Amino acid sequence: MRLFVGNFAFTTTKDELREMFEAYGNVEQVRIITDPETGRSRGFGFVEMPEATEALAAMAGINRRGVGGRTLSVTEARERGAPRPHDERRPRG
Repeated sequence: MRLFVGNFAFTTTKDELREMFEAYGNVEQVRIITDPETGRSRGFGFVEMPEATEALAAMAGINRRGVGGRTLSVTEARERGAPRPHDERRPRG
C-alpha cells in the first residue's frame, strides 16, 4: 500500500521517515520529493508498505502527529491525475 506523507520538515530524511513507519511494520520504500532545480525537499513524499493492515495502522498512528514543529498528514496515495474528493462537483439543480 502506498501512503502519501505531507507537511514534514524540509530537513526530514528518508531514514527518519522509514524509522517512524517501521514502528508499524515492514517498509518497502521511502521517497522524498525534491525540487528539480534546487534538490531541496518539498516537504512531502511517499512510503510503501506491503501489508495493508500495517499501512492502515501507520496511517492512523502517524496522521496528525506533531514532528519537528509540524503536523504530519498521512493518507492513502492516489494515482497521479485522479480526482480528489473536493475536485468533484455536484451538479446544480
